[in-house]
Amino acid sequence: MIVASEDLAALAGSVTMVSGGFDPLHPGHLAYFRAAAELGAPLLCNVSSDEWVARKHVPLLTQGERIQLLDALELVDYVHAEHGTTAEVLAALRPRYFAKGADWQGRLPEDELAVCEEHGIEVVFLDTVVDSSTDVLRRFRERGG
Repeated sequence: MIVASEDLAALAGSVTMVSGGFDPLHPGHLAYFRAAAELGAPLLCNVSSDEWVARKHVPLLTQGERIQLLDALELVDYVHAEHGTTAEVLAALRPRYFAKGADWQGRLPEDELAVCEEHGIEVVFLDTVVDSSTDVLRRFRERGG
């Protein structure tokens, strides 16, 4: 189910939130979603803007297309289009858990950590197979794509 920003507060304290660009969506994301879902709360996937993705690489899919793909996954209960910052979404949503890959341990942005501390959001670092979209794109280019 796609959730609008104004509806985030209705889910406060009841979901696990994951966040990212998901461009391209790949098997590492599925492992991440499975591990996050095992925390026991419905899973909300916060999808970064096209502008955020463009800081890393030319977007392959628009935010709207990425949202459609994520909404079709059985692993994902809710999908939200981020229009500001992840910290703003965390403050509005106040999820039970904020799940990040283990590669984020020690480098989670300060504003996100501060919101989590302020609202009692438990940050969980998941030890899933680390495979970033950047790595997927690099391998694609190496193969001549």
